[in-house]
Amino acid sequence: MQRFPIRRISPLKRNVPDGGTYVFLGAHWRNKAWPYLIPRPRRLIYVFNTLHPKVIALTTRMPRMLGWPAAELVLISDFQRRMQQIDGVVHPSPIEIGRFSPRLTRPDGPFTVGRLSGDRPDKHHADDAPLYEALLADGTAIRIQGGMPLKDRLRPHSQLELIPQGRFAAEEFLRTLDVFYYRTSSHVVETFGRVVFEAMACGLPVVCHSHGGYADHIRHGENGFLFETTQQAARILADLKADPGLRATVGHKARQTVEQLFSPQALRQRLDFYLR
Repeated sequence: MQRFPIRRISPLKRNVPDGGTYVFLGAHWRNKAWPYLIPRPRRLIYVFNTLHPKVIALTTRMPRMLGWPAAELVLISDFQRRMQQIDGVVHPSPIEIGRFSPRLTRPDGPFTVGRLSGDRPDKHHADDAPLYEALLADGTAIRIQGGMPLKDRLRPHSQLELIPQGRFAAEEFLRTLDVFYYRTSSHVVETFGRVVFEAMACGLPVVCHSHGGYADHIRHGENGFLFETTQQAARILADLKADPGLRATVGHKARQTVEQLFSPQALRQRLDFYLR
């Protein structure tokens, strides 16, 4: 809000939309009074970033008295569109890829597998703690930011780091890893998976569960790896540990994928959707 002319909506201060195109980001219709007091939008766009079906109903069914146009939906992944069987244009969630860059040299130390997420138990799969234990026993270092829910599930180890959410900026943390690993609990499905693309932007090979929005952009064995079972994940991680060349090749392709996804041309095309 300090960098850009952003204002909170306030009818009393006359800080309200004044016609044109209204874009709601990650939001849905809420029963407020101010929409009845402002000019009718020419276009109404909802950037819809969740898999929750009730939010779709709230977003698309507005009070008839309001008189607003039908909502245009912008989804953030093809996976989301398939899962919910709804129509909408797909725009990947924007990432400032200039913040993220591959490290030039590998720091001294053990082969390191890590991940980044929120400090929530449901961000971690029940089978991941045993996988981490096996990796540690094999000499792999484990580094997890957002790993505090695992403190009671993993025994202390000299090569295990569980770091609170937000301790390090994502771009700083990711450059300390050799491989990015990601899977959530069976109760959580990533509509997009921003952290996966940030890792790819850092030139890391990503090893991810196959169920999530990011999976549409991962070509297994080329710019990343997808797995269904813990045993598959363990084999992929073992191969990457043994083959630095494979890590470099896949990481390079991962960075190229993100560069194409968020190229100036791609961003301009998405912007034109809002300006047409």
